[in-house]
Amino acid sequence: MIKKILLFILILIVIAAGIALWYWNDYKRTLTQSVVSVQSEQIITIKKGDLIRHIAARLDAQDIIAHPEYFRLYARLSKKASKIKAGEYALKSGMTIIDIIDLFISGKVIQYSQTIVEGLMVKEVFAAIRNNKNLTQSEHEGYQQALIKYLNSDYTNLEGLLYPDTYNFPRNTSDFQFIKRAYQKMQKVLAEEWQNREKKLPLKNAYEALILASIVEKESGVSSERNKIAGVFIRRLNKKMRLQSDPTIIYGIRDNYDGNIRRRDINKKTAYNTYQIDRLPPTPIAVPGREAIHAVLHPDKGKSLYFVADGSGGHVFSNTLKAHNRAVRKYILKKK
Repeated sequence: MIKKILLFILILIVIAAGIALWYWNDYKRTLTQSVVSVQSEQIITIKKGDLIRHIAARLDAQDIIAHPEYFRLYARLSKKASKIKAGEYALKSGMTIIDIIDLFISGKVIQYSQTIVEGLMVKEVFAAIRNNKNLTQSEHEGYQQALIKYLNSDYTNLEGLLYPDTYNFPRNTSDFQFIKRAYQKMQKVLAEEWQNREKKLPLKNAYEALILASIVEKESGVSSERNKIAGVFIRRLNKKMRLQSDPTIIYGIRDNYDGNIRRRDINKKTAYNTYQIDRLPPTPIAVPGREAIHAVLHPDKGKSLYFVADGSGGHVFSNTLKAHNRAVRKYILKKK
C-alpha cells in the first residue's frame, strides 16, 4: 500500500514538474514573441501609484497582451516593476513584453505640442494655451498675476516675455509649467543676445531691447528687412526722434482697433503710441523671435530714417522726409 502511495506521489511530482517546465518554456518563449494583438499603435496610460497587477490587467483588458501573468512575473523577476514611470505610452506592433516594460521604464511618454507664434500678444498666447486640451488648465482669479508669482518674476507684465517656439510636453502638463518653459527660454535667449550686442546702442538694458524687438517683429512683413527696420528705429532713437510705429498705435487702442488707423488714432496719446511719446513704450507690444532681438542689437548701418509699406509685404526706405513723403504718395495714397 505504501509503495502505491509513493508511486502515486512520484507520478504527481513528475506531472507537476512537466507542467511547470512547460509553463516555464512557454513563459520564456512568450517574452520574446511579438505582441501580435497590437495591430496598430495603441495607447496605454499608467497612473501614478499603479501596481504591476493594475498595469497587466489594463494591458489584458485592451487585448494588448494574452498572458498578463507572464507580464507580472517578468516585471518582478527582472526587478523592473518598481522602475516603471507613470505616463501615456504608445505601443506599436511587433513589441514584446520585454519591449513594453522597457518602454515603461524609459519614461518616453507620448508628446504633444503647442506653438507660440512670433508677433502674438500675451493674451493671444494665453488663449492658445487654454484651447490646448492636452494641457491642464489652472483656475486663478487674476491669472497673469498668479502666473507672475509662480514664475517668481520681477516683471509686472508678461507681454513679450514668452519665447516663440514649438514646445513638446506630456499630457496633463499644467499651463503654468508650459508657460514657465517659454518664459525661461526667453530669459536665456535675451541674455545671450544682449551679451553679444553691438556697443553704443541707445538702449539701457535687455528689456528695452525686447521692447524695440517687439516693434520690429510687428513691422517686419519680410524677414530680410528686420535689420533695416531695426536700423531705422535705432537711428531715430539716437537722433531723439519719435519712432512713429503704427503697431504701437494699434496696441495702445487695442479693442477699439477696427482694422483702420485714423487721424484720431494717431493723435490719441496712449502710453504706447510712439507718434505721441518721445520714448519706447513701457512694455513690449508682442512676442519677438530671436531674429528680431538680434536685429535690434545688430542693426543695419544705413542712413534711412523712414520706411513705408510697398503693398507687397515689404517696405520702401528713405533717408529724408521729402523722399519718404514721395513714397507715401506713391504707395499709400496711390498718387504719382
